[in-house]
Amino acid sequence: MQDALTVILAGGVGSRLSPLTDHRAKPAVPFGGKYRIIDFTLTNCLHSGLRRILVLTQYKSHSLQKHLRDGWSVFNPELGEYITAVPPQMRKGDSWYAGTADAIYQNMWLLARSDAKHVVVLSGDHIYRMDYDAMLKQHKRTNADLTVACMNVPLDEASSFGIMSTDDEKRIVEFAEKPETPTPSLDDPSSALASMGIYIFSMEALRNALDTDAENSESQHDFGHDIIPKLIDKRGVYAYSFGDNSGRVTADAYWRDVGTIDSFYQANMDLLQPVPPMNLYQEDWPIRTYEKQLPPARTVPSVTGNEGIFINSIISNGVIISGGSVQHSILSPGVRVDNGATVQDSILFDNVQVGEHCILKDCIIDKHVVIPANTQIGVDKVADAKRFTVSDQGIVVISEGYQF
Repeated sequence: MQDALTVILAGGVGSRLSPLTDHRAKPAVPFGGKYRIIDFTLTNCLHSGLRRILVLTQYKSHSLQKHLRDGWSVFNPELGEYITAVPPQMRKGDSWYAGTADAIYQNMWLLARSDAKHVVVLSGDHIYRMDYDAMLKQHKRTNADLTVACMNVPLDEASSFGIMSTDDEKRIVEFAEKPETPTPSLDDPSSALASMGIYIFSMEALRNALDTDAENSESQHDFGHDIIPKLIDKRGVYAYSFGDNSGRVTADAYWRDVGTIDSFYQANMDLLQPVPPMNLYQEDWPIRTYEKQLPPARTVPSVTGNEGIFINSIISNGVIISGGSVQHSILSPGVRVDNGATVQDSILFDNVQVGEHCILKDCIIDKHVVIPANTQIGVDKVADAKRFTVSDQGIVVISEGYQF
């Protein structure tokens, strides 16, 4: 698919996901025990045949760039394939990216150097499985200037999205970014048609739109706020329905924006459902990532004879449960749970150590945290809030390397 160039936007601050983003970019946040968030978008590109990829980084990008180097050096440059991390070049001025559209505008020189006729614009911080090839085929078939991936969302949640209306030919006739009063979908008044932040542009239409937007001093330089509404009046802008039985992946139609602590936590917990809404075990669409060479996970009895157990949990390589109990939780590589400790409804990142007789409930523990024996977290949320971050829904988050 060498007539298409892919640009992944991976430079946002991710402040709503703090403290998990205090030391890393949002796309580099661990997810599901062994992955990083960006792995899902990159995997979609890999399986969709998109092999020319620019990843636009910005804030706290070191761990993201390291992950791309270690886990995604899989393409052959001799065949014109690549995944390239692109830090801000400031070729259009001396400022950081002012918005999603400005991020690409500042790197338009890279796009112009390619021979691509179409530009696939993706976000690096969503969890989903999608065949972009099916969307690209529709884009070419309709001779569209812009195609926007969309899905129905409940009407009471629609104000968090860009909301559109379409005609019988799927042409977008109305678009509003995060409207206070969203327009209901014609076929389902209880929902609205929402943008997923996945775009395919013709190269010419993108270049013209970004040049015009850059000259507008009142613009937010954002695709949703500025680019799409103006293109609707002048160009052929179409909607692509996610999960409409086109492409290789249609079974789950799962998509989550994990931009807050609560949405991130819930998306992880979704993986523990008896029938997960997104199947990580689909053999023809494996999720690629980087994995350290670690021994298998194991449960062992403690010196006092307590058996290590885990129930309905995801346990990664290198985990040792030594006389502790893990229930409905996700443990990343290298985690250790000691004798008599209980971990319940929690997410533990790499190399967390849980001391004897600890109780952890409704927690997200970032990397390299050593929790002393007999510590209780998630039991008394009022006490927890005095030293940790507690989300709106009561999830307690301990930042990387926290010292007790």
